[in-house]
Amino acid sequence: MLAAWLRGLDAAELERVLAARPDAASAPEPRSVGELADRLQRPASVALALPRLALPCLQVAEAVAALAAASRDDLAGLLDATHGERAHQLAAVLEALADRALVWPDGDGLLHMAAPLRNAWSSPLGLDAPLLHLLAGANSDELGRILAKLGVKPAAGRKEMRLAALVDHHGDPARVAALVAKAPAATRKLLERRAREAPERPGFIMFGGAQADSTPGEQWAVERGLLIRDRHRYGPARMPAEVALALRGPDWHVPFTPVPPDVRSVPATVSDIEQEAAAAAMAFAAHAVSVLGVCAAAPPARLKAGGIGARELSRIGKAAQCDEIVVRLTLETASAAGLLARDGDRVAATASYDTWSEQEPADQLSALLRAWWALPLTPGGSRDEDGKALPALAGAPPCAGCVQARHGLLAAAAQLPAGEGAANPADLGALLVWLRPLVDELPQDATPFATLIREAELLGALALGAVSPIGAALLADDAEALTDACRRLLPAASVTARFGSDLTAVVSGTPSAYLLALLDSAADRESAGAASVWRFSPGSVRRALDAGLTPDALTADLAAVAVEPLPQPLSYLIHDTARSHGRVRVVAAACVIHGQEPALLAELAAHRKLAPLGLRQLAPTVLISRTPPDRTLAALRAAGYAPIAEKPDGTVRIERAQHHRAASPVPPPRLPGGRSRGRQTAARTANAGTPVDLPALAARLRGAPQDVPEPDPYDGRPYDSDTEEIIAGYARNLTFTDVRQLAHAVDERQAITIEYVATSGNTTVRTLSRLELDAPYLHAWCHLRDDERVFTLSRIHGVMPE
Repeated sequence: MLAAWLRGLDAAELERVLAARPDAASAPEPRSVGELADRLQRPASVALALPRLALPCLQVAEAVAALAAASRDDLAGLLDATHGERAHQLAAVLEALADRALVWPDGDGLLHMAAPLRNAWSSPLGLDAPLLHLLAGANSDELGRILAKLGVKPAAGRKEMRLAALVDHHGDPARVAALVAKAPAATRKLLERRAREAPERPGFIMFGGAQADSTPGEQWAVERGLLIRDRHRYGPARMPAEVALALRGPDWHVPFTPVPPDVRSVPATVSDIEQEAAAAAMAFAAHAVSVLGVCAAAPPARLKAGGIGARELSRIGKAAQCDEIVVRLTLETASAAGLLARDGDRVAATASYDTWSEQEPADQLSALLRAWWALPLTPGGSRDEDGKALPALAGAPPCAGCVQARHGLLAAAAQLPAGEGAANPADLGALLVWLRPLVDELPQDATPFATLIREAELLGALALGAVSPIGAALLADDAEALTDACRRLLPAASVTARFGSDLTAVVSGTPSAYLLALLDSAADRESAGAASVWRFSPGSVRRALDAGLTPDALTADLAAVAVEPLPQPLSYLIHDTARSHGRVRVVAAACVIHGQEPALLAELAAHRKLAPLGLRQLAPTVLISRTPPDRTLAALRAAGYAPIAEKPDGTVRIERAQHHRAASPVPPPRLPGGRSRGRQTAARTANAGTPVDLPALAARLRGAPQDVPEPDPYDGRPYDSDTEEIIAGYARNLTFTDVRQLAHAVDERQAITIEYVATSGNTTVRTLSRLELDAPYLHAWCHLRDDERVFTLSRIHGVMPE
């Protein structure tokens, strides 16, 4: 049905469908309209499209799902949109749904819906299934008895004719209303109540005959097909959707909200928006440098359950002088940008961080903004549904709704007239609820999307309730424009500081990497943001001297970055601290050797064979060794001496032979299929990441033959590669299109998202990369578990592009 409608579209209309559903045009490109239709109706593809739908689209789609055979006129009457502006708005909504290939018309004027979208509602509009579905299992005699009670005589006695006659009778609201008016009072009361209620779900399945009448007045309605008993499920009799709609009456309408909520606005000039965005972006860039600098100097520890806990977040925030939401936002975006990575039980800076730290603030912020725009979570989320603290960098499963919420927020703000901004940012949250009703909200938010709005303001994407140049570049998904906007709004890194007589140093804007390292080494930071302040003290100066700087070198380095000559109090502090520096020395030693004979100790220190021990004489009767005690004892004994070992309290340590026993032997794990961990096949990435040319693809689909390629001679399915054929032989739960998608990802070494059913029966969605096929298994790096995993092909039930 969908393929026939797609074939009737011209190239421009087909291109709109491909643009609205980009997953359908992802590699490998569809080769025919039939294959495109198959992709568009996959559950995974429809699931990706749902979070992008606005409220009126969802309302219309639910109404179409509720109607047995929805015509445009029936839909308009149900939505109270038969004329005027509401009729035009309904036409626009139907066009938007058709562009996404979710609801489309046929030649008879009926509306059709993608099956996975229909299944999105268990009881659309609070209605049960239509009569045709509820009576599918009834026999001809049962249908005949119902028609006899109704006084309807079908054209023939076959089951199909009787069922069609009954559907035609109950499809007329006037006849249903007249029939119910003749019912007993108890039956009328029951039917009117049931028509307004959502159908009850059955508690369990029962096998056997029909159930007895359990509700007063129900039998009369059952005999006339107004209620249908399900002989296989326990529960009340079910009311067909046609009957419920007829009883709700012609004045009952489905909620239809085509007009978005009003957002109160205030004047906001372009210069004011840019100034506010620049201030926010500059402050966040400086805070991000501070947060990542703290993490680089002292990598935060990870919790046993994963992620960075509240204690470490508090430590980082205190050291960087910023709020927790800024710390979380920086950590999550930096991790996504590759600046931070897990290192054992800690999260450490990567080599990319060193390159990033040398860049200008605008380029630094641009990298974090690009990561935030595609981040599959809301980093500011700090509390769960029970109010418990959540760790950062916990590796939560990807959340497509979070990405759509972020995109929808800026899209909502962009709808405001030019020169105006939202008077209350909370109004943007209400507008976002209308634009993206299905996206994920945080349970901690008192108003809709409060945390997300705060993130956008901190990053400078929103300013004064309007979209800033940074936000406009993000909406356009233009990396070059984003970098240009950041460079225009953010000044270059500061390379100078102002030193005061109160032993402070003030830097306006974001300090350069060299200036930041110099001041952090010799002073303590008191504040950070648009302007950062450091304070010198004897302890901080001593820290610089401990790092190897001499007082003259430190003074010269500070004078080189000073706007004016260094104040005398700072010079005096540096030299006064240097005079007392090093009067007491501490040396590392693995063990100490002492004895009563100075000559013997001097002999040991000069012994050539003992030189590898690193012996050093501190006193006539004391030597230190850089080698641990056991190895020092062994070396002395090998050289002909007879040392003894002491305990820390000075008593002699008795050396007894230790009997070591191995634990129970554990065989090394063997991967299924005997896969060796040899050198992997080189990736073929010639066309990987190449954007799809939608106009050219639409033209090719229009001109492509509608028949499928020549089938495989063995099982009748067409395969493009051996990988497809191998996967199809084991992944019996995948459609042919999904098989092609997975085979393409394996061959091209691309990431892929799968729907996987574990041995426990639980269904999970996994994003995989570094795929390697070893039928009947698929070896891959699982982003959900952050580890290499083995997946059984037969347990993969769906495939979607990453």
